[in-house]
Amino acid sequence: MSVELYKENDGKVLNVRVSGKLTKEDYALFVPEFEKSIIDHGKIRILFEMNDFHGWEAAALWEDLKLDFKHWADIERIAMVGDKAWQEGMSFFCKPFTTAKVRYFGHHELDRARQWISEGILAATEQSQTKID
Repeated sequence: MSVELYKENDGKVLNVRVSGKLTKEDYALFVPEFEKSIIDHGKIRILFEMNDFHGWEAAALWEDLKLDFKHWADIERIAMVGDKAWQEGMSFFCKPFTTAKVRYFGHHELDRARQWISEGILAATEQSQTKID
């Protein structure tokens, strides 16, 4: 599987772990959980972890663009975690497609990314991680 989803901070943060190449089918898994989180919390935050990530298939890129345009104002923050120069560049490329604050972190900065993505969320929210199957 190329995508694993986890809800953190009682669902306010959606942790998306990707590897390989994203497919249209991956979006069939991701989009309903993404939209449910928006319904539950209004605006959400995304921790996007790229591990051995090779980008998108053409059909998946189209799904991503549709999602970006539909929900451009529904995300507060996006923390992108990766290990390649093009992944860091992607964090700058996506900024015009969202009102979210977007920051890139190297894999060695994962703890900093988690701290930044959770900053300002009420301490009372659950800090545990729930895997979405």
